[in-house]
Amino acid sequence: MKKNYFFKTSLLMIPVLAFLLMSNSGGKSGAFSGSPGDGGESCTFCHSGGNYGATVAITHDVPVSGYELNTTYNLTVVGSSSSSSNGFQLTAETNSDNAKIGTLIAGATSRLVNGNANITHTNTTNSSWNFQWKSPATNQGGVTFYAALNAANGNSATSGDQVVTGDSGVINSLSIADEKRLDFSMFPNPALSNVSIQLPTETNKATVLFYDTIGRESLSTKVSNLDSNINVSVLSKGVYIVKVISGGKIGTQKFLKE
Repeated sequence: MKKNYFFKTSLLMIPVLAFLLMSNSGGKSGAFSGSPGDGGESCTFCHSGGNYGATVAITHDVPVSGYELNTTYNLTVVGSSSSSSNGFQLTAETNSDNAKIGTLIAGATSRLVNGNANITHTNTTNSSWNFQWKSPATNQGGVTFYAALNAANGNSATSGDQVVTGDSGVINSLSIADEKRLDFSMFPNPALSNVSIQLPTETNKATVLFYDTIGRESLSTKVSNLDSNINVSVLSKGVYIVKVISGGKIGTQKFLKE
């Protein structure tokens, strides 16, 4: 009698297991992006044991100066691994308290989950996924995109998989409130070898960052009212975004290196 009961129970479990496997191949529901707001969960508790040299990157077309309010931007999650299949999940969170921010818009190979707060794949044959994010209508400060990639061996089980996580880094809002905006002067601009940063009278020192047009940090230094000169001869010719940070305030300007 026991054997018969076990056999019947096993038959009942088959469709349940099949459903779980199918749902994972089409993206896992719930919150598993590895973000702070998702509790750091990324499915490593069930998908493990594999080593495919997996990496995950998040690219976007948000300007390095920051996002504008109520604006739609393009995002891509790119997975790299030697595995036979890949899947991902991504979310967007504020930097102040890790609350969900903006609106994710699914693409042809993705779908929304977790009450539309996260986005995931619809099949495991891709290694990159394109979709969009619409910024909030009101200023909520900086945003960070978090993503988890599952590099799987395609054995229809959770064994032999590798999960890795990554993030976009902090993306600031262009709509900085007046009390958080740092006004500064920079001269000469354009410049060949040196520029000077003139800080407001109430600001004694600041961090100055130079970013190229694709968002890579090219130069980082510190200035003060006593020493405001910056050697920019190490920079290649072109346009840069200069970000000056001091005491929780941020200011940005364009700079042309000759």
